[in-house]
Amino acid sequence: MKKSLGHLPQHKQVELKLVTGIIRKQFPSAHMIILFGSYARGEWVEDIYTEGHITYEYISDFDILVLTRLKKTALNQANQSRVDNMILQRKAIKTPVSVIYHSVGQVNPRLKEGHYFFSDIKKEGIILFDTGKLKLERRHKISPAKRKQIAEEEYNMWFNSAKRFYGLYETSLEKRWNKEAAFNLHQAVERFYGAVMLVFTGYKPKRHNIETLGRRVSGCDAAFLKVFPRATKEQDKNFKLLKKAYIDARYKKDYKITRKQLEYLAKRVKLLQRLTKKICKEKIESFV
Repeated sequence: MKKSLGHLPQHKQVELKLVTGIIRKQFPSAHMIILFGSYARGEWVEDIYTEGHITYEYISDFDILVLTRLKKTALNQANQSRVDNMILQRKAIKTPVSVIYHSVGQVNPRLKEGHYFFSDIKKEGIILFDTGKLKLERRHKISPAKRKQIAEEEYNMWFNSAKRFYGLYETSLEKRWNKEAAFNLHQAVERFYGAVMLVFTGYKPKRHNIETLGRRVSGCDAAFLKVFPRATKEQDKNFKLLKKAYIDARYKKDYKITRKQLEYLAKRVKLLQRLTKKICKEKIESFV
């Protein structure tokens, strides 16, 4: 892996230094901190464009892998939350940051298997911090045919699961169970996004924030930017209701969403379904 950030603008290097410092302080069990994805490859995007009366904005995330010695420390939710909160509070960090956490015992077997997500990180990643106490295995390649097979299997599982949750949404809406309808729509979105990420990268983070997941899939194909426009207060409010549905629709008495809002969101989810099918099928066919 590389160690230089020289291909990045100075302000991006400063932001990454701040991010690294926060992770080291709030996640002391981190042995390696690795930048991967578009910023590591030099392919990041910062784009704002207008189509019709809607303005779309896409800024690539800093994708960060934190490696620990033990799985239980990698899964420490309290430390992960502290990292997220501190990054959000640091105004000097203007680039969205997406951090994933794994132990070396989780990553090395996947490198041996040729898992292309971790293989790409090993190939393209840039080390931001390293104690020198962990060693990553050599990456092994898999054939395009095998990658296609894996992508098809993951797509079928997650796409069909998303459709089932959409069906549960329709049943809940018919029975006027608006909270359950909102939760099921959220789950449909999360699973459609999961299908895209697994087809393109072979990896789905264990997170339920559809805003963060949406940024990830927009990095796979910019067409996903149009799924949930937030140009108006109403559009923004509707999206936030869907985003909060994973927790609030199940556990909070004051969560409210109307049939009109649900029907609007359902139309957006149907668009997401169509895009997911089209874009994933094209990607799968490209593995030759």
